[in-house]
Amino acid sequence: MEKQNLKNFASLNVLIIDEQTLVHHTLKNALLDLGITHIKCAENAFYGLRLCEEELFHVVICSFNVKSDRDGFHLLEEMKFKGFVTKCTVLIFLSADTEESLVNSIAELQPDDFWVKPLTLQRITTRLVQTIDIKQTLYNVYYAMDIKEYSKAIYFIERHFLNPKLKRYFLNLQRLKGECLLKLREFVEAENYYRELLVECKQSWVHLGFVTALIKQNKIEEIHQLLDTLRDRVDTRFATFDLLAQYHIDREEYVLAYEQMQNAVRLSPRNIERNKKYWDLARLNQDHEGQYKATRAMAQNAKNSIHDSPEHLLNVVRSGIDFASTLSSELSKKVIRQVEVSFSELEKSTFDLNMLKEQMLVVKARIHNVKDEREYAERIVENHVNLKAKSSIEDNLDKVKVFHELGLREEALLLLDAVKNQINGENLAGQVVTRYIEQESEQRGEIHFTAKQLNNMAFEFFKRNRYDSAVQALTQALQLTPRSARTMLSLLKVLVAVKRKDGLALDQRSLASDTLETLKVATLTPKQSQVFDALLHELDVEPS
Repeated sequence: MEKQNLKNFASLNVLIIDEQTLVHHTLKNALLDLGITHIKCAENAFYGLRLCEEELFHVVICSFNVKSDRDGFHLLEEMKFKGFVTKCTVLIFLSADTEESLVNSIAELQPDDFWVKPLTLQRITTRLVQTIDIKQTLYNVYYAMDIKEYSKAIYFIERHFLNPKLKRYFLNLQRLKGECLLKLREFVEAENYYRELLVECKQSWVHLGFVTALIKQNKIEEIHQLLDTLRDRVDTRFATFDLLAQYHIDREEYVLAYEQMQNAVRLSPRNIERNKKYWDLARLNQDHEGQYKATRAMAQNAKNSIHDSPEHLLNVVRSGIDFASTLSSELSKKVIRQVEVSFSELEKSTFDLNMLKEQMLVVKARIHNVKDEREYAERIVENHVNLKAKSSIEDNLDKVKVFHELGLREEALLLLDAVKNQINGENLAGQVVTRYIEQESEQRGEIHFTAKQLNNMAFEFFKRNRYDSAVQALTQALQLTPRSARTMLSLLKVLVAVKRKDGLALDQRSLASDTLETLKVATLTPKQSQVFDALLHELDVEPS
């Protein structure tokens, strides 16, 4: 795109993507009044992308609602990925909805302006002229940032600051300079820059830039009060949660990172990479319900986007099986019914599934196993599943799980070693995934049974008054599912029986106390709450 195109409205190519023809009509009238005549309209994302493949557009005006095939967020994401929209493109987003999660999602894509429907001719012409003027005047800065020449962009910005005729653009230039400093990882310089700006400018981007610069230097102690303020502000809380999540990941504080990531995903749910981090942190923190929610969100948000793939549905099924394996019989059946619906959806999809034959058979075997149809599971694994590692870490982990669930411990550990080697040789593997693999290796090496099997074993031990064995089985089950209220209540019931029979030893009192404290802040069903109150009264132990 050339700078001179933005100077001459008659030479501009404009693309409007909106499902409403009335919006097309309103926008076209406003554009024609400005002397813009090269206008193309699309009612859906598919046609909008086809038009982008045929010609270059200087201005793109896109609505969130683009008719059935995908929403505006994923359309703009794809247009940026394919180079149809760059920093030099005038990008304007339309929506009648100003719901917080939508606004946060769009802000991530950094449009030049956000217009709220219904539109008026005067507002369209005024805002568009202003936006094009900024883009044209600061074109060299935007172009340098487009090609990731951030030092060159700062050079242009500093030259613009010397020109008093450009004073009305100084706020835009200040924001762009801060972005460039952060991109260059010049965090000390960025801190000083934003600190000076804060004296006169209190806009949200200044606060967020300042916080980012300090967090990247591990100076979080200096800004606790500011972080509390930013978490309470609607225009800054999403970005603050996102920053803190990454800060805690970098420091390997995965419990804190997970708490912040849950908040960030809730406030901006469409970003697939963020959902992937959410899933990884849920796994590392052994929150099986959280894993299931994360993979379902990923599959839903990836649908009809550039991220769409059969692996998303496959991961929904996998995490659903993991979740079902931690639940009581009735709840497990309910989740497995949902899992089977997702599996059926995958089988009926238009994806080419030839490359996923073994993976889908592994999933089938795991479904049979969690439904206590062990013979079917064993038959599938014996005839169709081998020890050869695949290129995908997720595929290999699922094979590890099916081997472990069927008691094939040696096979599980051999394949898990292959996964560890795979991680060590994979430069792109994130630290959260790496830590998760280490955790899986430790637990599957030490614990020979699934959480469900351990709960069943504990029940049998309890019936035979073998309380020590029951406690050991339930303690191991809690290593695999530390958030399971059902398992914790079972453990307390066994400890009550021990207390009635012989009294609790010191380590057993400590175990009871820790478990009670955990359950006090857990989410319990009404029935579980009644059981807990009774156990709390009977155990009557001091906090450890």
